[in-house]
Amino acid sequence: MKQNNLNKHRAIVFRHFTRKGYALFSVLGREVRIGVLSVATLAAAAPRLAQAAATLPSDDAGVWATDTIGLDEAKVTATRAVSRVADATALQVVEFREQDLAAAGISSINDVLKLAAGVDVRQRGGFGMQTDISIDGGNFDQIALFVNGFPINNPQTGHNAADFPMNLSDIRKIEVVNGAAAHIFGTQAFSGAINIVTREGGEYLRASVAAGSYGTVLGEVRTALSRDFAEGTRSLTTSLSGSMRRSDGAVDNGDFKGGKAFWQATYKTRKYILAAQAGMTINDFGANTFYSAAYPNQWEATRRFMASVRMQTLGRIALVPEITWMRNTDHFQLIRGSNTAENFHRGDVFTLGVRSYTDWKIGNLSATTAAGAEMRLENIYSTNLGKPVEESMWFHVPGHKDIFYKHYDNRTNVGFSLAQHLRWRNVWASVSILAQHNSAAKRGFSLYPGASLAWKPSPAWRIYASWAKTLRLPTFTDLYYKSPTQEGNVGLKPEENSSLRIGATYKARQAEVSVAAFYNHGRDMIDWVMRSPDDIFHAAAFQLRNMGASASVRLNLSEMLGSRQPLDRLTLAYEYIHQKRKDKETVFKSNYALEYLRHKFVARLRHRIVSLLTADWELRLQRREGGYLVYENLKPTGEVKPYGTHALLDLKLTWNAKHYELFCDLQNLTAKRYYDIAGVRQPGFLVLAGATFKW
Repeated sequence: MKQNNLNKHRAIVFRHFTRKGYALFSVLGREVRIGVLSVATLAAAAPRLAQAAATLPSDDAGVWATDTIGLDEAKVTATRAVSRVADATALQVVEFREQDLAAAGISSINDVLKLAAGVDVRQRGGFGMQTDISIDGGNFDQIALFVNGFPINNPQTGHNAADFPMNLSDIRKIEVVNGAAAHIFGTQAFSGAINIVTREGGEYLRASVAAGSYGTVLGEVRTALSRDFAEGTRSLTTSLSGSMRRSDGAVDNGDFKGGKAFWQATYKTRKYILAAQAGMTINDFGANTFYSAAYPNQWEATRRFMASVRMQTLGRIALVPEITWMRNTDHFQLIRGSNTAENFHRGDVFTLGVRSYTDWKIGNLSATTAAGAEMRLENIYSTNLGKPVEESMWFHVPGHKDIFYKHYDNRTNVGFSLAQHLRWRNVWASVSILAQHNSAAKRGFSLYPGASLAWKPSPAWRIYASWAKTLRLPTFTDLYYKSPTQEGNVGLKPEENSSLRIGATYKARQAEVSVAAFYNHGRDMIDWVMRSPDDIFHAAAFQLRNMGASASVRLNLSEMLGSRQPLDRLTLAYEYIHQKRKDKETVFKSNYALEYLRHKFVARLRHRIVSLLTADWELRLQRREGGYLVYENLKPTGEVKPYGTHALLDLKLTWNAKHYELFCDLQNLTAKRYYDIAGVRQPGFLVLAGATFKW
């Protein structure tokens, strides 16, 4: 086995391995792909994910030999692969790795998420702006978002939460967790979670530029540096990236401009690992019909700043403290260039957490015990959201001397978690519980348990079942927002959900197959609804039953047919969802919760054309429930037209050489015009072409 001299100082030594399929894992600080340990090992980098044992990466299929071998010595080292959600917790995970990102025609992270059958991506224009993301029929406020395991949810609203504060060149993989998982990821993981894992190190210099339809221009640069110290007993890896983008907009009033910056560093010694990151994103954009088609000329400017630090001790009992700070500012105009229903918001989120875990074994029984605590402080200053404050507490909105923040609110969330994972032969069992208290909920600690069971009848097969209870607090927008088109509800209670999921996966070198089914029972579910054609949208609560099934297959055609033929891989995925609302109140129009994807089918094919030129085809077919309200002369007609079914075909052409890459993204080749959100008619054919240089 090839040894990494850099990490010899902090290796954990195991002397007996079995080369079964569930063997591949990552622990403590660097991913190592070897035969399986005789114990289930915990993925240690993210405190909030420390309960989850390692799972097989999607691109590691193929090491399925079942013989047991003895090694003189093998070493496993510390990792920052922070969301190794495991066989132990039996969650359904979809991973998009670097090869998937390279194959997708992407100008934003949201473009990658469109390829997951269980993920709903709705945007008001092209190139990833103004995007709402949801999982398994939930809404954009019901998912937990992480960067390397650090939380980045915005308690003001989930509308802009998916504007991740890093660049495409920083991303190593994207992990999508389907299903309720508050007992593992915290209370925001109501219907799922998304974690962005960034690259450590990389090319010394990487630069990209692209241009395309509607005056769109994108530029990005990244640099990275790695150094060893003290004869290899210490190391430092750091990187810095920046980007800019602008466009005239693919829809009316859809123009945008902005940029991002991201820095990260990892310092490793024999006794601990210290990781830090900071990011920012700046966007100004035309917010076409953001809150109502009666006002098509809305405008918004958002700013996001994030900084996080984590330390991980390396020992038999691991201790992982971390702290995260995030600030979001928002300037919104209902009528662009005017002060009509103009709002300013500033929110801060401080998260302090610590996790500890240890592995132990009795005979053939292997176990991991984990415990943790987390405190999250959320506050908002606003001209609209929150409770009115005394004039003596007003302060200026920066850059606007005659405008003051006159409203304020805050809440504190405290949680304690405990998890026990057991493995006996080919069976994994897990029990977790989260005790959570929020100052805004006006009640004591509430318990949110979870349990799962997984069985591997053979190295390639995995059959699992899981159950969990979770909750989500209303956003400050849900509670307080008021405008000519919207009205919040301060009486809203936290959403609660009980979720059951079963499934099976098969992973081999030539093919991967996954099937799953789920059932969610939600109460106090929040939606924005109109009660009549002449009404505005009100924040309201109801009960909701949500059930669905999904299936996917990935064929590695180069393995099946040989590498001399042009076909590389084919992926097919489908998800079906059905919802049933239980409420005596008559609703004329739902704005979010009931506008879900009943059917979504995704097909992807990658093949070589000639020499270094490859093609990636993507077909998405989806049917959305609900419909959009028709307006004439900016007045509602009372007619609701169904979103219906539509299909989109994209193609990416790539010439990939050693030090450079040329690409051309061709989106919506059939120039299909359709409605997917509000009254915004989506753009037809889009093209984006560019080059990436690597040194």
